[in-house]
Amino acid sequence: MTNIAVVIPSFRVTDHILDVLSGIGPEVSKIFVVDDACPDNSGDFVEKNSKDKRVTVLRHKENQGVGGAVITGYKAALEAGVDIVVKVDGDGQMDPALIPTLVSPILAGEADYAKGNRFDSLEDLYEMPRVRIFGNAVLSLWSKQSTGYWRITDPTNGFTAIHRKALENIHLDKLRKTYFFESDMLFRLSIINAVVTDVPMKARYGEEKSHLKIRKVLVEFPIRHTINLLKRIFYRYYLREWSIASIELPVGFTLLVFGVWFGIASFIEASGAGRATTAGQVTVAAIGIILGVQLLLSFLAFDVSSEPKIPRQRR
Repeated sequence: MTNIAVVIPSFRVTDHILDVLSGIGPEVSKIFVVDDACPDNSGDFVEKNSKDKRVTVLRHKENQGVGGAVITGYKAALEAGVDIVVKVDGDGQMDPALIPTLVSPILAGEADYAKGNRFDSLEDLYEMPRVRIFGNAVLSLWSKQSTGYWRITDPTNGFTAIHRKALENIHLDKLRKTYFFESDMLFRLSIINAVVTDVPMKARYGEEKSHLKIRKVLVEFPIRHTINLLKRIFYRYYLREWSIASIELPVGFTLLVFGVWFGIASFIEASGAGRATTAGQVTVAAIGIILGVQLLLSFLAFDVSSEPKIPRQRR
């Protein structure tokens, strides 16, 4: 029998967490509620009001962020010897009844990590705030590039499940503890060649307040995605193995930059001399740009087709 644990990061969710706990079905054997130095004393609240014997409350002396709380829960779940760990937020936006659906690709041996996707149904999008739709679309594009999971959407979705074998191979202490946690998790999964899949889900929006600061996202997310992209390319194409893509990327980038630079420099020089740019100069610039773009598109096609296909749990 497969043992499934649920990790619930808890910070100012006392209005919803009891409903979340009551909605978790019998397929789950252990529940870890992580009180992330909550000013409402969420841990004490759960211990006092929940009669579920599966619940264990873990506490942080200092607030570590949602990622830090989940990492603490992950470590406790590994120590408890469970096979699959599900992460559910305590604010009621995720339906615990969907846990069997979420873990089904992992149980079937088809994936190492499953995550919710609120973008699968066009009708469900009408219920999502427009700002969130736009923000998630932008974040999805960034995430596809930095993680290499080109088929994955809604990267910040916190409704996730992971197999023990994948979790054991991730350096948990290196994961970002901020709201970039989910995106960084995908990056770390790509480093170990884990198979990730989306599971359609419907988001639930009520009166709960988000603690996400837009200004922090605008600063942190672009920087972290860029760093992860460079790391992934280095690990994937130059440190671990070499392929034709390892050559296409630098050559294509160099040719594109040269073509643009040569074209602009030639135009400026010709304009300063009061004459037209020569056909030879235009040809050289055009060839550099065309070849550069073609090589970069070839690299992109290779990268898209290189998503992991065999889950770690089956290797």
